[in-house]
Amino acid sequence: MQPTHSQLSRRTLVAAAAAGLVSTVMSPVASPALAAEPRAARFHTVGRVRREADGTVRYSWPGVSFEGRFHGTGVGVVLDDADNDYDVQVDGATVATLVTPGRTVSWVDGLADGAHRVRVVKRTESPWAVGRFGGFVAAPGGGILASPRPRRRQIEFIGDSYTAGYGNVSEVRDCSGNGGVNRNSNADLAFGALTARKLGADVQINAFSGRGMVRNYNGGEPGTDFRTYYDRALLNVEGDVWRKPPSWCPRVVVVGLGINDFSTPLNPGERWSTTAELVAAYESAYHGFLDKLRARYGRGAFLVVAAARLWNTTALAEATARIVEERARRGDGRVSHWYYDDPGLDFLGCDWHPSLNDHRIISGLLDAHLAGLPLRW
Repeated sequence: MQPTHSQLSRRTLVAAAAAGLVSTVMSPVASPALAAEPRAARFHTVGRVRREADGTVRYSWPGVSFEGRFHGTGVGVVLDDADNDYDVQVDGATVATLVTPGRTVSWVDGLADGAHRVRVVKRTESPWAVGRFGGFVAAPGGGILASPRPRRRQIEFIGDSYTAGYGNVSEVRDCSGNGGVNRNSNADLAFGALTARKLGADVQINAFSGRGMVRNYNGGEPGTDFRTYYDRALLNVEGDVWRKPPSWCPRVVVVGLGINDFSTPLNPGERWSTTAELVAAYESAYHGFLDKLRARYGRGAFLVVAAARLWNTTALAEATARIVEERARRGDGRVSHWYYDDPGLDFLGCDWHPSLNDHRIISGLLDAHLAGLPLRW
């Protein structure tokens, strides 16, 4: 069955086409049978996924992406996701944004006949909604080529809403009137993704808004924190465990957890009665988390402990600095402290989050920090 191009979903937005394209048409049809294993096998996955027996993959972390190569004048993207948004890129340029595409095959047409690269990236967070990707399908007369190779450089980002790119494409802090948080978030334009692209690295963005190392935003959902979910491939499946593929060996891991621990005052009834008690619990848990990362990725990985400036307290900056100093005393010299702030930050994203301008600034600050490390990669 070959999908026609006669239907255009109202939920599918067509962005400006890349230079040189004759036309770009996204037309979804309900045809999951196109996600056959031979097609699905020919793509490079970046991010945590759960692979299914039929060759499709499921996922829920932000920034998960799929890359392929094809020959011909068009390519179809097989998706089953009614919650998230995706960018479709051809030959390095974003040609369309799929908004909650549903169970569809979405087509990009009108390309020059020849070899092309295609990339689909999940823009949004979906802790409780799982997406499914079924591979790429070539237009009539074309074919899907061998999968691109994984990049030699790899970086993992661990964090909260800042790392996820929460509300970063909004130009106003109250985004309730311009589509809400999901329509205004793009993990692929968050500082981690920007830095990874400049370095030519594959990137995992393992971020969960509102979660902290030991305390969530304003003390919400007590008894859980980021560590509750970190080991999962699917965030909404209790007990799920992501199986690290042998190919995933990041040279750099950037940990940005603590904004939610300290940005709001303690409430009556929380586990910690004073900030000092919270700080002690935070530092202890952080060391345990770094131990986990060191065991998983080896002594050669560089662990970057990140801290942003908070308007109401210096507890985060001080605690993270002490953590790095303690790691050095324990003989681990590959843990560094990256504190970032800049007068150019405007926090014009949703709910006072970093804007695109801010993410570019933060990415530049991170670039400078990484340039000072003896990475030799």
